[in-house]
Amino acid sequence: MDIKELFKLAAQKNASDLHLVVGLPPLLRIDGDLSYVEGENALDEKDMEKIVDSLTTEEEKKRFLATRELDIGCAIDNFRYRINLHFEKNNIGLVARVISDKMPSLEEIGIPKIIYNLLDLKQGLILVTGPTGCGKSTTLAAMIDYINNNRFCNIITFEDPIEYLFKPKKSVIVQRQLGTDMLSFASGLKHALRQDPNVIMVGEMRDLDTIAATITLAETGHLVLATLHTYSAAQTIDRIIDIFPPHQQTQVRMQLSMTLASVISQRLVSKKDGGRIAAREILLNTPAVANMVRENKIAQIKTVLQTNMKEGMISLDQDLIRLYKDKTIEKETAQVYMENPEMLEKFKLI
Repeated sequence: MDIKELFKLAAQKNASDLHLVVGLPPLLRIDGDLSYVEGENALDEKDMEKIVDSLTTEEEKKRFLATRELDIGCAIDNFRYRINLHFEKNNIGLVARVISDKMPSLEEIGIPKIIYNLLDLKQGLILVTGPTGCGKSTTLAAMIDYINNNRFCNIITFEDPIEYLFKPKKSVIVQRQLGTDMLSFASGLKHALRQDPNVIMVGEMRDLDTIAATITLAETGHLVLATLHTYSAAQTIDRIIDIFPPHQQTQVRMQLSMTLASVISQRLVSKKDGGRIAAREILLNTPAVANMVRENKIAQIKTVLQTNMKEGMISLDQDLIRLYKDKTIEKETAQVYMENPEMLEKFKLI
C-alpha cells in the first residue's frame, strides 16, 4: 500500500494512530493496542524516503532534514491526519494521528454539565491535561464547537498542525498553524491582542514563553483554552509554577489564582463493549482552591477534589468508580488507572 492507502485503512479500522518504522511492517493503534497491518512487508529506507517526498513540499522537506523533526497535516476524504516525521537510528520514522472531520460534541464525549457554564465565561483559563493520546485535542475541539454554536465572538486558535477544521457558525474562527502562519506559539500569542480575540485556543503550552503568554492573555480579559502534558490537576499547577524562575513564582501563583477557571485531567480507558471512554478529574477554581494556589499548598488540592463533588469537582478515582458502577468499564480497568484501588473495596464494589 502507498501512504494514502495506509491512511485510509487506519480510518476504516477506527485506529487512533498509524506507525511507520524502518524494518517493521506498518502498525495501527486500535483501542489503545498496537498491531501490524496484515499482509504488509517490512518498510525499508527507500520506502520512507518516498513517503516523505509524497507528503512534504520542498520547503518542508528541507526543514525536516535540517531540524530532524517535522509536524504537518493532510486531509484525505473525510479524515485529517496529524503527522509527525522524525529520525530514529538515522532512519526516517512516521506517526500519524487519525482525526475525523465529524466535529465531536460535548455530549458525545461525556463532558460534565459544569464545564458548559465555564465556556460561557468572558475571561479565564481552562486547561485540558493528560498523557499523549488521551483525547485532549478532541475535548478542546468539542469546547470550541460549543462556543461556536452558542456565542457571537472572535475565536483564534494556535495549532501545530491544524487538526479539526472549524466552520464559522455564530462565531468567527481564525485558525493559525505553526510554521506557515506563525513562527512560534509565543510570537503568535504575543500579537494575538492586536487581533481583537474573545476566545483563544492554544494547542499546547510547551515552553516558558508560551505558558507566560497564555496566562497573560487569560489575565487581560480573554477566555483561553489550552492543553498541557500532565497527569493530574495538582501536577498541572505545580508544572506551570515550576517552569518559571524562583523569583517569578510568587507572582505566577497570584496570576493563576485569579485567572484559572478549571483543570480537566483525563485518560482514555477501555470500555466493556469495545472502544474507549474518557475518565476525568475536574478541578474548579473555587475561593478555597485559589487560596491554596496563592499560598503554595498544592498538595491539599487532592482533598478538595474528593470532598467537593456537590460543586462539580471530581477526582479521577471517583470518576473511574462511577464508570465501573455504571458497568461501562471492567473492575480491572478501573484498578489499573486508580491511584487508590482500595477505594473500590471501601464502596463494596469488588
